[in-house]
Amino acid sequence: MIIVHHLNNSRSQRILWLLEELGLPYEIKRYQRDPKTNLAPPELKAINALGKSPVIEDAGKVVIESGAIVDYLIRRHGAGRLQPDPASADYDQYVQWLHFAEGSAMLPLMLNLYVGRLGDAGAPLHPRIESEVANYLGYLNDALATTPYLLGDELSGADIQMSFIGEIAKAQGKLQAYPHLAAWVQRFQARPAYRQALEQGGEYAFAK
Repeated sequence: MIIVHHLNNSRSQRILWLLEELGLPYEIKRYQRDPKTNLAPPELKAINALGKSPVIEDAGKVVIESGAIVDYLIRRHGAGRLQPDPASADYDQYVQWLHFAEGSAMLPLMLNLYVGRLGDAGAPLHPRIESEVANYLGYLNDALATTPYLLGDELSGADIQMSFIGEIAKAQGKLQAYPHLAAWVQRFQARPAYRQALEQGGEYAFAK
């Protein structure tokens, strides 16, 4: 049985979604953020020394990091689903999106969140942050201009890994200028497996 160490309002929600899309049985071990600090509880360090989520356990293995978990679950349990043929050019694009989500796109969105809390002290950084946010969201919007999903007509693990980017951008009010990106978020959030994952995972602010 796959165990998901699930932190509320976190990237682990997309792992629940992936498991629902694959139709795999899983168990959830739940953790709640501190209501004052919004930080993960120290109990998470018992399974991941970094104290971060998502984490999965599967047959004695512990896997951390969203991209690695998406890759692991699809590679080990997907039976060819939700990823292109590894011998194809589309597979290279798929792997690129898996890395792009956290390697590039997430940083300016997180900086926008944290620097925004500094008030006037953070003002000098805002133009650079906004420029980078626009750069990455524009790139993603263009990639979705002609297809419903990142690799074409069908959902893949790339969309699931990238979904948090779209949701954070939406929560920050950034999607008005990116209609293809906004439509993609609406599209994947309407999927039955996504809705089922919400029921399993509990309240998730970024689905609103």
